[in-house]
Amino acid sequence: MKSYGVAIAVITGTCALALGVRVIHSQGKASPGTVQVHLVVTDQGLNDTNEIPVLRAEDIQVKQGKNVLKVEQLIPARDDNAAFQLFVVIDDTCDSPIGNNLNDLRDFINAQPQSTMVGVAYMSNATVQIAQNLTVDHAAAAKAVRLPRGTVSAMDSPYLSLISLVKSWPQQKVRRQVLMVSDGIDRLRGESTSPSPFPTPGRPGRTLAPAPGTMPTISSDADTASNASQRYGVTVHSIYSPGVGRLSRNAWEAQLGQSGVAKIADETGGEYFALGTQSPVSFKPYLDRLQRIFNNQYFLVFQAVPRKKEGLQRVTISTQVANADIASANNVWVPAGG
Repeated sequence: MKSYGVAIAVITGTCALALGVRVIHSQGKASPGTVQVHLVVTDQGLNDTNEIPVLRAEDIQVKQGKNVLKVEQLIPARDDNAAFQLFVVIDDTCDSPIGNNLNDLRDFINAQPQSTMVGVAYMSNATVQIAQNLTVDHAAAAKAVRLPRGTVSAMDSPYLSLISLVKSWPQQKVRRQVLMVSDGIDRLRGESTSPSPFPTPGRPGRTLAPAPGTMPTISSDADTASNASQRYGVTVHSIYSPGVGRLSRNAWEAQLGQSGVAKIADETGGEYFALGTQSPVSFKPYLDRLQRIFNNQYFLVFQAVPRKKEGLQRVTISTQVANADIASANNVWVPAGG
């Protein structure tokens, strides 16, 4: 399968980069009854007019339910700790106007520092097709950016494609993030994402329209994709770009698609960029903002209270520092207690 090829190539490329990167290690042992976990957080700043403040470990409060957790380290993701893996993932159902913005993506990729590995992939048929595996050759990654095919199939789901990518991506103590370009419409699940056990006659893979009075909702796979991304420590950012076909011209479907992708971005600590349901005039303002996000990230190391079974646990991260605005995943993966 394609996903296995992805995993092997990522391991090979990362090993070459890791030789010059100091991996994050704790300076202490976990306190009794706790386990050490780490999370990537971003200080986005409350506004763009003031300088984003530098944060320290004592500036951060982490709560797990009612428990205030011990913060061990807050390490800026720069210098020796700048290692970064970024996948640019484009939906192959995107309409041709996106072509006006592809040079913005190429310029963005080429401008990445040498500590950043960039990969390029295309979403189709509920999986990803790798155009360029993670590499420090940014020119090669930029060259792999092409015009989406602008076609649809019965299996198109940006959420299942995202799940395929994050599950095949080897876990490492470096930042791992996705920039997804899509309209977020789940064409696999059909025009209604309301649950129905009955397929539409003659339309395999599509569900019946909702019963009268039932409001359609965002794709059920958006939750699964969000949880999978948080499980594997992947931050997801996204830019809205309209797709082809009748569904993309339906304002309701477009808004549901946007809501699904925005939900994933918010819950994983990422950022969602859109100009309503219109095609962006330029990706550059979004990409400039995204670079600012990359430049203000930290590794947060803290002690969490484990349960009997490993799993995602909700944490709340905050600070009282002026003009600081923390973005982070809603949940962190906590190993089982001893």
